[in-house]
Amino acid sequence: MAPGETAVISGFTDELISVKLLEMGFLPGTAVRFNFKAPLGDPICVSVSGYDLSLRLEEASTISIVN
Repeated sequence: MAPGETAVISGFTDELISVKLLEMGFLPGTAVRFNFKAPLGDPICVSVSGYDLSLRLEEASTISIVN
């Protein structure tokens, strides 16, 4: 995703990390917006459920999205 782009969460590819993400508000069917990445590329900042969160690329890569 490019900065400012929005997508909808469709699921997860890693069951263990998905529990953590679900607790943080990354629910299937919820819109997520990519805000920006750190200068070295990791972590990234996304908006979901009305608040901003920082995620490591390893965690973010387990989120399946549809545009």
